This record gives sequence, structure tokens and C-alpha cells, in this order.
Amino acid sequence: METVNREAYGAAADKLAEFSASADVQKISSVADETLAVAELLRREPRLRRALADPARSAEDRSQLISSILSGKVGDETLTLLSALVGGRWSGPGALLDGVERLGVDALLSAADQAGELAEVEDELFRFGQVVSGDPRLAAALADSTAPLASRQELVRDLVDGKVKPATFSLAQLALAGFGGRGFDSSLSRLVELAAAKRNRSVAHVTTAVALTGEEEDRLAGRLAELYGREVSLKIDIDPRIIGGMRVQVGSDLYDGTVARRLAEARTALAK
Repeated sequence: METVNREAYGAAADKLAEFSASADVQKISSVADETLAVAELLRREPRLRRALADPARSAEDRSQLISSILSGKVGDETLTLLSALVGGRWSGPGALLDGVERLGVDALLSAADQAGELAEVEDELFRFGQVVSGDPRLAAALADSTAPLASRQELVRDLVDGKVKPATFSLAQLALAGFGGRGFDSSLSRLVELAAAKRNRSVAHVTTAVALTGEEEDRLAGRLAELYGREVSLKIDIDPRIIGGMRVQVGSDLYDGTVARRLAEARTALAK
């Protein structure tokens, strides 16, 4: 987030943290569902987005506007959080929508954490992404932004409903809508990162030609934890096409020690 948006989000995020510390899982989940429903409303209503992010309106005016629209339709806790959110200064209507989505995601992850399911949600999101990427026809169908969102969401429902945690299902549906304006794959990856961050971990996307042993995974995780100063969740993908070695990506940092890369470099050198 830009600094101005981060500051605007911070006030609502602090209120969510305070609320989550004392509320039960059901109440936090309800706030998450209502907040994401409001995000969907804002996605459909650009004029409302513009009005709620309009810097010419006072913070009080924007908060009163969201209250007049949502009063009686969402719970008091949700209304308090959203009023704090729109009362901040945003760089534009799109940034406000991103903030509402992020608040809903943070509430979902808080509920999963409270229920002791956060690690499972993180892993389920990653494994769902692997299933999709392993089926080109499915990946194309879910990433097709020209297809109706409802039909793509129904496809995901058929695939995972009842097989994953409720938070995982909701986050997968949000990925289809394009979390933060991203594509489907990027949305899933970002949601995995946010789930890991909630557990004070970074995510390392690891590609190997063959499966690692448990000892090798522990050793790699330990080395990455030393390098980044925090625990690291390994998300491992087996890809025989790299021939051997390993590719590790943590955020924007890429460490590529694969045989495929070395062969490509050798071919380039010989062609000169």
C-alpha cells in the first residue's frame, strides 16, 4: 500500500485487532463476511466508491454516508470498522476498494486463527492453487475474466465446498473476483502470503525436480529463517522439467540453482 493508504487502513486494522482479541470465532466470521459483501457492492458501484473516497468530502461526511447506506444491513461492529476505514484519506476509489477487501481478508484470517485453523487455511489455499495450475483447462476456465464471475465461483464451489475450511472457500472465491485488482493466480499467491504473515511467517515458493525429504525441508526452512529473520513456510512444487537443483522465491527474491537454468546459460554462452 502507498503511505497514505496504509495510514488510512491502519485505523480500521487497529479496531479490528482490538475487536478480534475479545470476540468469538462466529462474530469475527460474521464481520468478515459482511465486509467482503460490502467490497462486492463497491466493486459493482463505481459512483459509490468515488463518493466514499472523495477528498473534497470531510471524514465525518464520508462516515455518515456509509452509515446511512449500511445501517440495519450489517452488524454494529462491521459498521464501526467500515466507518473508520472510509473516514481515512485514500489515494483514490480503487485504493479504498482494496482496503475494504483487505479488511475482510484480515477478519477471515483472524477468525481462522482464533479457531486454530490458520495453518490449514494457508496450506489449503496453496494446494488449491497447485490443483488448478496442474489442469490447464481448469486454470484457463477460472482465469477467464470474460466469463461470468458467478459461473466461475460455482465451479470453485463444486471443486472445494465441504472439502476445505470455510475461510479457504471464501478466500478462493475472492481470488476469482481479483483480490486487489490482481489476476486469479496472483490473488491466490497473495492470500497465501497474508495467511503466512498472520502467523509471523514469510512464504518460500520452492521448485524441485524430486520431492525433498523431511530432513531436507527442515534444513532449507532453517537456512531461510536465518536469512530473513523469521520463520518461513515452504510451499513446494515438484517439476521434473528443471532436471535437478532447486528454485526458491521469497517475495521478490529469487534464488535459481536449477540445472535447467545452468543449461540455458551454457547454451546462451555457446551461441555467442
